[in-house]
Amino acid sequence: MALLLSVAFAVQNPISHYWHKITDPTFRSVYHANGFDLAMMIPYFIVLLVLAVYGLHRYWLVYDYFAYSKNIPPDPPPVTQWPRVTVQLPIFNERYVIERLVEAVSRFDYPAELLDVQVLDDSTDETRDVARACVERHAAQGMPIVYIHRTNREGYKAGALENGLKTSTGEFVAIFDADFLPEPDFLRRTIPYFMNPDGGGKIGMVQTRWTYLNSDYSLLTNVETILLDGHFVVEHGARSRRGTFFNFNGTAGVWRRKAIDDAGGWQHDTLTEDTDLSYRSQLKGWKFLYLPQIECASELPVDMNGFKAQQARWAKGLMQTAKKILPKVLKSDAPWHVKTEAFFHLTGNISYPLMILLSTMLLPAMIVRFYQGWFQMLVIDLPLFLASTCSISSFYLVSQRELRPKTWWRTFLYMPFVMATGIGISVRNAQAVIEALLGKKSEFARTPKFNIEGKQGTFAKKSYRNKAGWMPYAEVLLGLYFSLTIVYAISNENYATVPFLLLFVWGYLYTGCMSLGQTYFARLRFGVNAPEMRPATSGAPGF
Repeated sequence: MALLLSVAFAVQNPISHYWHKITDPTFRSVYHANGFDLAMMIPYFIVLLVLAVYGLHRYWLVYDYFAYSKNIPPDPPPVTQWPRVTVQLPIFNERYVIERLVEAVSRFDYPAELLDVQVLDDSTDETRDVARACVERHAAQGMPIVYIHRTNREGYKAGALENGLKTSTGEFVAIFDADFLPEPDFLRRTIPYFMNPDGGGKIGMVQTRWTYLNSDYSLLTNVETILLDGHFVVEHGARSRRGTFFNFNGTAGVWRRKAIDDAGGWQHDTLTEDTDLSYRSQLKGWKFLYLPQIECASELPVDMNGFKAQQARWAKGLMQTAKKILPKVLKSDAPWHVKTEAFFHLTGNISYPLMILLSTMLLPAMIVRFYQGWFQMLVIDLPLFLASTCSISSFYLVSQRELRPKTWWRTFLYMPFVMATGIGISVRNAQAVIEALLGKKSEFARTPKFNIEGKQGTFAKKSYRNKAGWMPYAEVLLGLYFSLTIVYAISNENYATVPFLLLFVWGYLYTGCMSLGQTYFARLRFGVNAPEMRPATSGAPGF
């Protein structure tokens, strides 16, 4: 009995001590806020509040996803007369994957006399020879395919697509990026929705769901899979079911040519020309369909620098689109819920510079809040943190449960890495968002792909890798800064904040060190062996 009482006292003693620490009123009567405290706490709470609002929006998307679960398009009737379709394949320096893409399109189960395939090549390297030879080979076998090369990159991808439309003959336009592998029945499954006598004539675009050839390649690609699944399951699902605007993802979709022309065609004053055209088209009254049951395989970025370049391009492009399109949306006759969702969709990346601002203020805010009382911190700060951060977990867990009902629980193991990676890329994305707000233009930074499927393949000796620049050093410094913040939290027995702070440490150090490491050691990844390169699927030598 004495032993049991001793153990119980030993367990209760730290808990009671910590509770006394939280409710200790020592400073309550002697503390008075000064100018410095107010200068720190006012922006601190403004940032927390804004992040919490965007976090609550994620909960709202999850609610819409389930609340309008019955609002899915029914299967269309059989097509009696198939229309002519143009298939556009825009590429730029994609020597590792262009043959794989053309091979996939050549297997389309669609009347060849109704197809018009365009390889839109802006390449400046040997991709031109590879792509031209590939097109000539398939054309000789009867495939209706042409090779169109531009000597300049005016308008980048949007310019290439617009240039291809000048000679296209299709009533509908299917678009696939270089790293995608559409199934042979892709057109036969998507085109019928446009031909449906019951409202099909109002449909301007059909978007399908991405899947991934190399999800298990590394920790990074596993995290990317979860991030993109959240977008394609919950975001697209909620918006399409509720009837709000959503965007074409730039690939793995089919447009009605008339909807493109009616909206003003492809424009290249933003880095997300797909979202720009999507909103302009929907403002003209065209309806969009999202078909998650139709999948299109793609290749995920396998290097950290390429991943960060992709995310930064999307973040900057969406903010550019917000500046251009959002005033038109707010002035339109669209319902209030459409306008509200468009606002959150297009401005969501403002959270990245706010995250950086929160990062720099966290340590002094912790010091000030310590003297104001721990109880206030738990009652005020903690709910705001939960609203802005835990919504991320629910958002991505729902998407995995929908896609993988038997194994979705494994996502719990990846959630700390998902949240940490989102924090880690905030430096690069914050720079991109600020550049967009300031009107600074930049080139279309493509995401290089290396023909990597499953756990096989490597990019160690391949070209196209993005440069690290100075950004990883800033990320590493932020990681070290948060390490000191953890030391301060532990020394003041603020243990409740340590797990949250560890996400910042891991996120900044992981993205920074991986960017620097893969710059000099391209094989660097976690838990996967990198074998030697394989020949291309066509039998041509690998590069």
